[in-house]
Amino acid sequence: MRPKAQGLVLQLLSVADGKSIPVRALVDVALVFGITANNLRVTLARLLAAGLVARDERGQYRLAAAGRAVQAHVAEWVRLEDRMVVWNGGWLGAHTAGLARSDRTALRHRTRALRFLGLRELRPDLWIRPDNLAGGVSDVRRRLRELGLEDRAPVFALTDLDEPVESSARGLWDTEAQRAEYRETSARIEDANRRLDGLGLEEAMVETFLLGGRVLRMLAFDPLLPDAISPGAERRALVERMLAYDRRGRAVWSRFMRERDAPALDSLLPIPKRAGAGHARAATGRSA
Repeated sequence: MRPKAQGLVLQLLSVADGKSIPVRALVDVALVFGITANNLRVTLARLLAAGLVARDERGQYRLAAAGRAVQAHVAEWVRLEDRMVVWNGGWLGAHTAGLARSDRTALRHRTRALRFLGLRELRPDLWIRPDNLAGGVSDVRRRLRELGLEDRAPVFALTDLDEPVESSARGLWDTEAQRAEYRETSARIEDANRRLDGLGLEEAMVETFLLGGRVLRMLAFDPLLPDAISPGAERRALVERMLAYDRRGRAVWSRFMRERDAPALDSLLPIPKRAGAGHARAATGRSA
């Protein structure tokens, strides 16, 4: 499935490491994906008006501050395991009763924030997850606010659920389906890696972008459950395979971008700056 213009622009700007990209390069990338120049320019204008992208005096575009909280969350795909701690059996909750449902934008941002942090609805307006994220309830509360949950929604710790509720809580995630999807995607990455050298430049750009985007979405919404609910072996294997594939795809994209005086991409997927060295070591297998 080819990306829409908005998704293409936002992902490219997300991996530009804060640098701006000339509109000419964005147009040329769009054409590779079958998106017209007019469509791309209209999309840029809408994103600019929405405050999601910014334009400098040279007419080049970069990701705006409004999109950085989501980008920072997505960028943590390279070190998901570091976000988890040993689970002691407790839970975290968020209560969304009383929040407006008529504002569709607010509702969309709220729901995305809750799902980004792995919460599911146990009862109407009561969202929960295992308390196994580093930083505990205070950090989860902060991240939820940054990602779009309204300040009026209480976020709290839960303990001593009775047995039927505990059983219901553990069953909120389709863990078998997720693990199967991770195994299938890992196999797809291995196959794509073998075929990459035989592809033309634009074909390789499309394939690496689409496959990388699929992995990105999967990992961004991974609930990071404790092994007692869902073992994480498949997730860890997927991240390792994606690191290697990302390194090769980055070389394909960098060649295209350099020819258009655009910044070379550090990664096909966003990575946090403080994880850059670790990302490079994992991708190349070399120590620093």
